[in-house]
Amino acid sequence: MSDLVYRDPTAPIESRVRDLLSRMTLREKVGQVNQRMYGWDAYRRTPDGDFELTDALYAETERFEGLGALYGLQRADAWSGVDHDNGPGAEQGAALAELVQRHVVERSRLGIPALFVEEVPHGLMALDGTVLPVNLAVGATWDPALYERAAAHAAAELRARGGHVALVSALDISRDPRWGRTEECFGEDPYLAARLTEAVVHGMQGTPSETFAADKAPVVLKHFAGQGATVGGRNSAESELGWRELHEIHLPAARAGVRAGAAAVMAAYNEVDGMPCSGNRALLTELLRGDWGFEGLVMADGLAVDRLARITGDTVSAGALALNSGVDLSLWDEGFTHLEEAVERGLVDEDVLDAAVARVLRLKFRLGLFDEQGEQAQLPRAGAEISTALARAAVTLLRNDDVLPIGANVSRIAVLGPQAATTAHQSGDYTAPQLPGTGGSVLDALRRLAPPGLDIRHARGCALTGDDLSGIPAAIAEAAASDLAVLVLGGSSARSADTEFDANGAALKAVSEMTCGEGVDLAQLRLGAAQYALLDAVVATGTPTAVVLIQGRPHVVPDSAPALLTAWYPGPWGGEAIAEVLLGLAEPTGRLPVSVPRSATQLPVYYNHKDTEYGGYVDESAEPAYSFGHGLAYTDFVFGTPRLDGRTVAVEVTNTGARHGRSVVQVYLRRLVTGTWPRTLELCAFEGVDLAPGASRTVVTRLGADQLAGADVVEIRVAESARAALTAVPLTLDLRS
Repeated sequence: MSDLVYRDPTAPIESRVRDLLSRMTLREKVGQVNQRMYGWDAYRRTPDGDFELTDALYAETERFEGLGALYGLQRADAWSGVDHDNGPGAEQGAALAELVQRHVVERSRLGIPALFVEEVPHGLMALDGTVLPVNLAVGATWDPALYERAAAHAAAELRARGGHVALVSALDISRDPRWGRTEECFGEDPYLAARLTEAVVHGMQGTPSETFAADKAPVVLKHFAGQGATVGGRNSAESELGWRELHEIHLPAARAGVRAGAAAVMAAYNEVDGMPCSGNRALLTELLRGDWGFEGLVMADGLAVDRLARITGDTVSAGALALNSGVDLSLWDEGFTHLEEAVERGLVDEDVLDAAVARVLRLKFRLGLFDEQGEQAQLPRAGAEISTALARAAVTLLRNDDVLPIGANVSRIAVLGPQAATTAHQSGDYTAPQLPGTGGSVLDALRRLAPPGLDIRHARGCALTGDDLSGIPAAIAEAAASDLAVLVLGGSSARSADTEFDANGAALKAVSEMTCGEGVDLAQLRLGAAQYALLDAVVATGTPTAVVLIQGRPHVVPDSAPALLTAWYPGPWGGEAIAEVLLGLAEPTGRLPVSVPRSATQLPVYYNHKDTEYGGYVDESAEPAYSFGHGLAYTDFVFGTPRLDGRTVAVEVTNTGARHGRSVVQVYLRRLVTGTWPRTLELCAFEGVDLAPGASRTVVTRLGADQLAGADVVEIRVAESARAALTAVPLTLDLRS
C-alpha cells in the first residue's frame, strides 16, 4: 500500500490527484465526470423504515465501475416524488448517504467515493431542512453579513446529512421580472449581487483553505452567465448580450465569487454571443480559466450537454463539444456517458478528459472523502431563528400614509386575502415538503403577537388565481367593521402532485395557484383578477388598508391603498416577520433590490441603463413605480452634504424621527471616458446604518481602483435610492491629474 500515494492523507493533494489519475482506465475516467442519475432513484424505503439500494444504482455503478457524482440524494419535492412517507428526514440523511457511499466505493476498483450534490437555493432542499427566504428577499436585506450567517447554517445542515456540494443560485441578474426565476436573483444590480455572492461563498465554504471543514461545503455558483437577460423573460431562451453588457452587468457577481474562492460554477442554459454556455469555450475557458485564473470545477446545468446535439448532430459530439469548451461534470446527460467513444473517434483528446477528471478528484480530496472520516458534523440548531431574521430584514415598506405601524387607536383588524392564513405560498420554488406546524402565517402571527384587546378578524376573500368573487362580500363585511384592513396578496411558486414537470424539473405549465418559479414565466405582471377585485372592494369601504405582498417577482399593484409593503417569499416563518413590522415590534429595514414597474409594457425599467437621454412614453410614464434601493422607515433620516477627499466619500446620517431605524447609505457613480458615451449609473458601495432617535453617524466609503479603472472623470452621488441618486448633486473626481 505504500506506493499508493493517493491513499496517503499526508501527501500533497496534487500528488494524490496525479497518482490516482495515472492508475485509472479510460472507462473509469469517464465515470468520474458523469452525474447522470437522479439521487432519489438510488434508494427505496423498506416496510420497517430503513433504506435499501435499488437496481438502478447497481446498474449505474456497474456501468463505470463506480460513480463520479450523485445529484439530489436528499432532494424532496413534487418532482422527485419524495415526501415524509418515503424519504430521508434529518435523522436518516447521513445514514442513507453512508449506505450509498459504501456501495460506490466497493464497486470502484480504486475505491473512489462519489460526490453528493444537493440543491441549496434558499436553504437545503431536503426534508426537515431549514427553508430560508428566496434570493430576491435576501437582496432586499442589503445585509451581506446576515446572509453569510444563513449560508453557513445551510452548509452545516448539508454536511451533517452526508451531503458534500451545494448548488446555489447567485449569478443571475434580474433584467425582466416576467421571468419565473426572478425569485432566484439577488436583484438587478451587479454590485449588490457581487457582495451577496461573496457572502454565500464565505458562509458556506469558510476561510479559503486547501481543504474544507466538516461543517463547510464547496459551492457551485449558478448560472454562468447572462441567464437573467433571456429574451422576453422566457426560461432558457437566448440572451441578446454584447460583451460590454455581459461584463458590466452579468459577470461581476461571478467574478466576485471566483475571487472569494468558489469551488465551482454551473454553466447556464442560455446562449452568449450565439453559443450556448455549456458549449462556449470563449466563456468557460478563455474568460473563466484564462483571464480570471479559475481553477475549480465547471458543471453543466441539467441536460444542457445533450441540448448541444442540436448544434453537433448527435450526443457523442455534443459531449465532446462541452468537454472541449470547459465543462468538467455533466448533469443527467447522455452526452458525457459516450466520452470514451469520443476519445476513440478523436473528437476530444484524452488530456482534456484528464484535466476534467483531475478537477473532480481534486474536489473529492479537498473534502477528505478518501480519508478516514472524523467526527460527523452535527445538525445545527436555530434554523428558524436565522430564517426569521432574514425575513424580517427583507420586509420593505414602499408606501405609508400614517397607517403603519398599527397604533393604539386600532381596536379591530380585518386580516384578508389569499395569502393571509397560509404558509404554503410563503416559500419559493425548490422547497421540500414541510411538516404541519412549520412556521406560521401572517394571521397566526398577528393573533399571537397582538396586544391584549386587539380584535383580529379574518376572511380569505378570494384565491390567488382565477376570477371567483364569491368570497369578497365576507371580506367587505369584515373590513367595514374594522379600524384597519390588512390585505395580504401575492403569488405562489408552490408545486403540487398534479404539476407536470420537464426532465430537468421545470414546470411545463402552471397548475393550481402557481404563478412563479422555474418554467412559470408571465407575459403580464398582474396578480389574479379576483385579487384586484378584492383590493378595490376593501379600499372602497373607506377603512384604512395596508397591502402586504408575498411574491417571487414584482407585481403591478395600484396605488389605491394608503400603505404597501412587500416581503417577497419570506419562507415559513415570514408571517412572524411581517406581523412584527405591522405591529411596530420591528422596524421596516428592507430596500428594493429591483425596480418595480407600473406595467409590463414599460419593460425594461432597471435603473442601470445607458444614459442616452431617451424620452418617455406618451401614454404612460417611463419611470418605475418604485425604484431600485427604495424603502421607507417608521422614522426619518437626513443626509448631510457628502464630502470627497481624494478617493474617499463621507456623509453624515442623522435620525431625525422618534423611533429607532436603519438607513441604507447608497453610493453611486458614473464613469466618464473622453470620446465615449457616458457609462451607466452604477451602485459602487452601500452600508446599513442603525440609529437611535436623534443619533448621527458618518459613513465613510473608499472607492476601489477597479471601480475607477479606465475612467477620466467619475461622478459620485450619495442617496437613499437610485431615483434619488439621479437628482443628487454629484461629487466630481478628476482622475486625469
